Amino acid sequence: MPEEERNDGRRGAQPVEGRPGRFLVSTGTKYEFQFGYSRAVRHGNVVRLSGTAGLGEDGLVVSDDVSGQLRRALEIMRETFAELGADLRDVIMTRIYLADMKDADTAAVVHGEAFRDIRPATTIVKTEFVDRRILVEIEAEAVYGGADEKITSGTGRQGG
Repeated sequence: MPEEERNDGRRGAQPVEGRPGRFLVSTGTKYEFQFGYSRAVRHGNVVRLSGTAGLGEDGLVVSDDVSGQLRRALEIMRETFAELGADLRDVIMTRIYLADMKDADTAAVVHGEAFRDIRPATTIVKTEFVDRRILVEIEAEAVYGGADEKITSGTGRQGG
């Protein structure tokens, strides 16, 4: 198989040699290999998830609609965060990338199902994707652990 199409199926959080506290997750997609990026990176208690499309194990979009693609992308997000010791409750920011802004309402409904009670900051951006079949991607930032128990009820400020 040509190197640029390699999909070796690597998964799971891998420590980065010489960088204590840094872990990478790769799903082994050809895009991760071609562009030289990771699905997610954790450094300490910060996790960053790359733009994630609703692709199946075969690397193809799972649906021809925004709802199906975003649901699959959120599933990948949950799995990836779990590999790094985090979950959706730790998400502080999401960015939704849409090929067509007419799909913003649909994306909002699906995003709301996952994040309504978590309420991260979010942004919606119109963009063009490398693969025209991709209609939506989501990326996220999460922070877990830390001062949660020290937050003074209702003020959002750390107590002492």
